[in-house]
Amino acid sequence: MSDDLIYRVTFLSQGEVYEVYARSVSQGGLLGFVEIGELVFGEKTQVVVDPSEERLQREFSGVRRTYLPMHSVLRIDQVTKQGTARIHDVERRENRKITPFPMPIYTPGGESQ
Repeated sequence: MSDDLIYRVTFLSQGEVYEVYARSVSQGGLLGFVEIGELVFGEKTQVVVDPSEERLQREFSGVRRTYLPMHSVLRIDQVTKQGTARIHDVERRENRKITPFPMPIYTPGGESQ
């Protein structure tokens, strides 16, 4: 049963919204990070080619696990079916603007501004 679980993870990275599919999601061993493992991409035999999915495959080729800062994760969904991984601009996402949390979340030395 656990092999059938698949998660859709949506997160911000360098001003773009990434949507990837993974078989493993956990809080991981690094404080403040979400661990994403076993990324899943569409079959290479598909006739229709999505350039953003190909870009994601190149970017994450050879990656077994990736650690995302907790404040960059927008959403994690457990889904029944895998969709297409994609990248799109923040402003374009369903005509909404997504504002990330201010950086840094933890200020050095406990100073607040």
